[in-house]
Amino acid sequence: MAQRYRLFVHAGLEEGSIIRCEPAQAHYLLTVLRLKAGATVGVFNGIDGEWEGKLHLNGRKSASIEAKFKIRDQATSTDLMYLFAPLKRARLDYMVQKATEMGVSVLQPVITQYTNVYRLKMERLKLNAIEAAEQCNLLSIPEVREAISLEQALENWPPQRCLIYCDERADKECAIERLKRIDSGPLAVLIGPEGGFSPTENEILRSLPFVVPISLGPRIMRADTAAVAALALVQATLGDWS
Repeated sequence: MAQRYRLFVHAGLEEGSIIRCEPAQAHYLLTVLRLKAGATVGVFNGIDGEWEGKLHLNGRKSASIEAKFKIRDQATSTDLMYLFAPLKRARLDYMVQKATEMGVSVLQPVITQYTNVYRLKMERLKLNAIEAAEQCNLLSIPEVREAISLEQALENWPPQRCLIYCDERADKECAIERLKRIDSGPLAVLIGPEGGFSPTENEILRSLPFVVPISLGPRIMRADTAAVAALALVQATLGDWS
């Protein structure tokens, strides 16, 4: 079976729509993949489902895609926020990609007392999320929000959204059993920096009624590994994997 290529686009999609490729997309299709006029390219925008498109050339370095027919309807995804302390570049790229693959709806960087990375390239985060969705057959791209402090996030927190907080000091009750006791509704997962949360942050988090601490087991994980483990647990127990 021939490989099928997919692109995320910002334009609306319906039969006959013509989507002009951005320069980076045209370069990828024409120079990297060496696709020819008439090639099939899947397109999606996170709203209108996925469409099979036909590639048109508009010169040597530009291209457009004509939406021919819908392949998949847009699915409703889990309302799952992911809050994380920023990491160094390569590991942050990995974490954003994996969180996207795990089906999060919002990526929210939070600055904690032990965070040691403060400057984020938001466009890079968005591009990593888009690339993960394109490669993994997803229909939605998570919203990428500007970084805020953990204190700001907690002050403005909607109480109906449960915040699942990964704490290596939580009691060793099975995380799945603890998650099963959470009422259905919007969810969020919080992962701290490499140094963990400060004693003050731990105390504040444990005092809040909407926070549920869970343990990820006996091993100390890196933050990017903990993200994958926590999101997999939540999706398998409460999300769209269950």
